[in-house]
Amino acid sequence: GIIGISHYHYDHTGQAAAFPGATLMIGKGDFDALSATPPGFGADPTALKHWIGGPGKSVPVSGDKDVFGDGSVTIIDTPGHTPGHHALLVKLGSGRTFLLSGDQAHFRENYDSDGVPTFNTNRADTLASFARFKGLAANTNATVIIQHDPRDIAKLPAFPAAAE
Repeated sequence: GIIGISHYHYDHTGQAAAFPGATLMIGKGDFDALSATPPGFGADPTALKHWIGGPGKSVPVSGDKDVFGDGSVTIIDTPGHTPGHHALLVKLGSGRTFLLSGDQAHFRENYDSDGVPTFNTNRADTLASFARFKGLAANTNATVIIQHDPRDIAKLPAFPAAAE
């Protein structure tokens, strides 16, 4: 199996250790920050220690990556929040397309105004990633899901309907 994370912050990595046999897909910038001594940008490798310096298999992803080779799930390079931050483009068999923000934006207002949190690692990269993310959303007619905004999470079906 595969575990893909948007970035190295604890609220996006916390359950990874429950899947030690999975391959970790992580942005190369984040992998490098976690692998540094000491870790860069205040990164804490604890939740991912099985893959960062441990026996687990990891795939540091540079740029975009079509996860399954069929265009259904694509990791989108959106650095700025962290050096290796990624968003996720998901194309469902039903024809619907979703673009998951990770922490590219935390709330709809932050997204709409291109607001850059002071704790992001690179302001210029964040702004460029906003432009790219919004362009991709428009070009694919994707439903944008800001993953920390409860209003956006409410747009998604809950389990068990979500499994379909």
